[in-house]
Amino acid sequence: MRPGGHVASDVPHACHDPAARGRVPAESAPLRRALFALLVAFIALILVWLAWRALAPGGVNAIEATILILVALVTPWAALSAGNSLVGLALLLGTRDAPGFVLPALRRARPGAPRGITAVLVPVRNEDMAAVLPPLATLLDGLEAAGAGDRFRLWVLSDTADPAAAAAEEAAVRGFAAGRRQVHYRRRTANTGFKAGNVMDFLDHHAGDAAFFITLDADSVMTPAAVLRLVAVMEADPKLAVVQQLIVGRPATAAFPRLFQFGMRAGMRAWATGQAWWQLDAGPYWGHNAILRCEPFRRHARLETLPDGSHILSHDMVESVRLQAAGWRVRCLPLEDGSLEANPPAMPEFLRRDERWGAGNMQYWRLLRLPNLTPMGRLQLVQAILLFLGAPFHALILVLAAINGVTGGGAGTPMGALAVAVAAHWLCHFSPKLAGYTHALIRREVAARYGGRAAFAHGALGELTFMSLFEPLSNLNKAMFLATLPFGRRPGWTPQNRADRGIAWGDAARLLWPHTVAGVALTFAFASVSLAALLVALPFTLGMVLAVPLCVWSADPRVSAWLRHRGIAATPEELSA
Repeated sequence: MRPGGHVASDVPHACHDPAARGRVPAESAPLRRALFALLVAFIALILVWLAWRALAPGGVNAIEATILILVALVTPWAALSAGNSLVGLALLLGTRDAPGFVLPALRRARPGAPRGITAVLVPVRNEDMAAVLPPLATLLDGLEAAGAGDRFRLWVLSDTADPAAAAAEEAAVRGFAAGRRQVHYRRRTANTGFKAGNVMDFLDHHAGDAAFFITLDADSVMTPAAVLRLVAVMEADPKLAVVQQLIVGRPATAAFPRLFQFGMRAGMRAWATGQAWWQLDAGPYWGHNAILRCEPFRRHARLETLPDGSHILSHDMVESVRLQAAGWRVRCLPLEDGSLEANPPAMPEFLRRDERWGAGNMQYWRLLRLPNLTPMGRLQLVQAILLFLGAPFHALILVLAAINGVTGGGAGTPMGALAVAVAAHWLCHFSPKLAGYTHALIRREVAARYGGRAAFAHGALGELTFMSLFEPLSNLNKAMFLATLPFGRRPGWTPQNRADRGIAWGDAARLLWPHTVAGVALTFAFASVSLAALLVALPFTLGMVLAVPLCVWSADPRVSAWLRHRGIAATPEELSA
């Protein structure tokens, strides 16, 4: 942070250049979306054609026809991923300031202290305040040092039910507030509407003169520079209702989050840049590390219960599409500097989180017919559904392929053509992180933040190897969960374990034995067909077979120490600490 409240050097250069602030690229939503649709359709046609080319020789039986239908159903997400990644990579390599190109308000942003008041909201429920408060202290002290402390109000919004825990929580906030201005604590006795209800209650009763609010999760970290940048962007465009910044993982000691967030960070940069180019004012909201305009959110983003009386779990996307429908702009800032969160410390927590998100996203089926949504809003809901619905389709393709092979139906399948079709889908699925890795390896200054090209390449190789094994396992877990969801299984919203820990072999086995059994059965089935069939299938079955060891090893402190010692998958924040 520079003295006097100016945003630090991680803000794009155009923000400091008055001439540059006036040069805003022309935006044509119909043209961009038409071009992107053509790109996605072209990729999808190639993928479907490759699948047909592999299965058609010798005729298509009933199982193969079903596989082709399932391939067609999973292809839209794969093609969308590839399209976003290609556009994002082109912008990252072809423009001086990709974030400013897709978010023109960033170029018009005025450096310095904000004009309006911003509330910083931290919803908590049974959280460890010793972990929650220190990043907030750094944020508030930094804003004060920048001469902008009087422009911000911090609110800890508690939904903690237990009175004793709440009393300890309030005492911690009271001690934290000593010597700091504008720190508030509010507790609800009932967590009606979960986090969304918590935030709306604040807007209804406590917002006061705040023009904007920034949402943070209990594990969120935002730097003063990032917060001031978000406020400056909002003040530069009065029609903006939401600006969602990218969120990357906090430095992690455990192997699992370390590897996961390394790839997620690279992939999100390319994905979000490409998506922001064509979505424009119909961007995402992910529930935290974002800035929102108070009045339109209060007026248009209030959520009712579903017909069965249940609350909307994945509220953020619904809030976004309702603001869009009301004529407000929702934009993404595809910049990761200064915006972090903690990722699940081990595989079990990750799988449970996926189940919670999957349950929330499946509720969107009931919302697609809501009146007054824009076509882009409905498309966003469909994308969110496809993100999870693809998992059971992928699992079913694998099972049907094994059955087809064992029963002799795949005798005429050319294994070379099948391998090409499988590889094409793999490339599309992993295209966001592949694009991000390509960008960093081409741009020396980007790789330098990770310790140089060699260190970055080692991290990328380790992450791709691990995630290639883990993704089929994760898909199978999502498929099993979604299969039970219509019968009343609910994951619930419970406090998360955010501590690094090892996992006992017995615990891993009790959790993952179905995945292991499925992997072993499928591997033997393909092996009984031919060596070629086994080799094509092994990338998808090996992770299931190794589910228990992967779970244990990725949580083992010794593996984590080995990765840290060699700097594998280190992030810029870890290296600069």
